[in-house]
Amino acid sequence: MKYIGAHVSASGGVENAPENAFKIGATAFALFTKNQRQWKSSPLSRESIDLFHERCEKYNYTAAQILPHDSYLINLGHPTNEGIEKSREAFLDEMQRCEQLGLRLLNFHPGSHLKEISLETCLDRIADSINMTLDATHDVTAVIENTAGQGSNVGYAFEHLAYIIDKVEDKSRVGVCIDTCHTIAGGYDLTTEESYEATFRKFDEIIGFKYLRGMHLNDSKKGLGSHVDRHDSLGKGILGKELFRRIMQDPRMDNIPLILETPDESIWAEEIQWLKEQI
Repeated sequence: MKYIGAHVSASGGVENAPENAFKIGATAFALFTKNQRQWKSSPLSRESIDLFHERCEKYNYTAAQILPHDSYLINLGHPTNEGIEKSREAFLDEMQRCEQLGLRLLNFHPGSHLKEISLETCLDRIADSINMTLDATHDVTAVIENTAGQGSNVGYAFEHLAYIIDKVEDKSRVGVCIDTCHTIAGGYDLTTEESYEATFRKFDEIIGFKYLRGMHLNDSKKGLGSHVDRHDSLGKGILGKELFRRIMQDPRMDNIPLILETPDESIWAEEIQWLKEQI
């Protein structure tokens, strides 16, 4: 089963996300459980939580089809004590919101060394941050997203993700989300059948498909190894539609949320329908 959707708006309350997903024909969705550009937000109200549950049930969304995303401000590998404490506190709050909503996954960008600490120290800090948060929560899996490697961001190499996973104590509650735009920007080709197979063979050898918990389906405006994160609509960038057809026909991507973060929201329904037709 392929679960296909988009990162929909939760404006006005998280309870609006399932409805927004249903309107575009999505069988999966992503959302922010709080304002992604603020450190602190009001706690979720009992009413919002209950309505979220009701609407998920009404539109047949289970926790396996929902991939919430944390705030863009969080940097779990921050080089300063103040920065990392603030990030860890915010990340714990995000995990607890997922618990309250009955969600089982939380997608996040691993972090950045800001050119102040070594890559290894940064990765160690990220793993420590995940361990602390998992110890303080239940049932929610920390899903690390591969990055484009823009600026001083870590996580663009499969080896970075494997290093973090290796240091996470509870392996049952850690996973990865592969973003197709970030993958090519990070240096892994996906443009031909051969390169697609080679990249996912490498992914399986270094990380392992058992850790794949979700995907972001985005075309890319920038080329192989550019380390520039610029999403494009399906088929309009350098990846081309053939890649997304392959993913739809690849059983290794079954039963996980496949989420569009393409820039033109007005054609999400169209893109979702096209993806369904490729299965």
